[in-house]
Amino acid sequence: MLFRWDWLRPVLTAPIVPTLGPVHPDTLSVGLFEDVLRAADTGDFLPYDKDRRWGGEKGERALREDVVHQPGRTLVPTLTRRGRGTVKVFAYGVRDSVVEEAAELAAKLASVHDVTRARVVRPLGPETAHPRGTRIQLKDFTTGPCPAPDGSVRPVAAWPTAVQETFAPFAEAMAADGLAFLHARMQVGRCGPVLTATVNDRIVGAIGPMEIAPDAIGRPQLLPQYFAVLPDARGQGLGRLLWKAAMHWGQRHGAAYQLLQTEVGGPSDQLCLSEGLDSLGFSHTAHA
Repeated sequence: MLFRWDWLRPVLTAPIVPTLGPVHPDTLSVGLFEDVLRAADTGDFLPYDKDRRWGGEKGERALREDVVHQPGRTLVPTLTRRGRGTVKVFAYGVRDSVVEEAAELAAKLASVHDVTRARVVRPLGPETAHPRGTRIQLKDFTTGPCPAPDGSVRPVAAWPTAVQETFAPFAEAMAADGLAFLHARMQVGRCGPVLTATVNDRIVGAIGPMEIAPDAIGRPQLLPQYFAVLPDARGQGLGRLLWKAAMHWGQRHGAAYQLLQTEVGGPSDQLCLSEGLDSLGFSHTAHA
């Protein structure tokens, strides 16, 4: 299938691409969507897929034969076999009826592919009133300096051994935020540095891995990180300290920008908004 840019561009209310997630608005093109469909045939990662850093095989692929592409609406279904399996339908369209159509398609394809979960992903523009889901935010490193914060933030390996050993229980406590997965990758040397903050010689917050890779048009982007602070250590400014340290690292190492996904109304969302990041829109996922 070939997408028509004059059909697709008007319904791209937020820069979200199936299987890739949020992308910089400057990279949005018909070719990006067509790359996603071509990759579905091979199961390979695209060269600029942020998930390729984890290795293995691409877990989500587009169902190219089931794409709906017409003036005013485009539906792109994807399939993931992890766990009990999930079908997602990315619903691009300005009318609310596109959600109902996407839900019907998701339920049908979940049955066809014998998976238990069917979801609809609706990208929404930055002007959306009362948004839900995740906010897509842009940190542009070219618009001004990102100075090192006042406070002690170090990579895990830079702390004394006794402090380093507190990372494992911290990661386990924050497993729901992805830190246990991150710790496993760190143990096999498969990721960049992880910045950490301590209280009383105990690691209580982390952001990482810190890695930079080219996007679809070759610009260096700071890749998404896992980011967490223990509940009993919150309210001390450690989250902002870690975030500022990460932004300083990204700018110092040549990144042009970073895209962040934050839960609307959550602590990270409020932090990024207070730091003046640009809101690019929202992504709302619902059961079909």
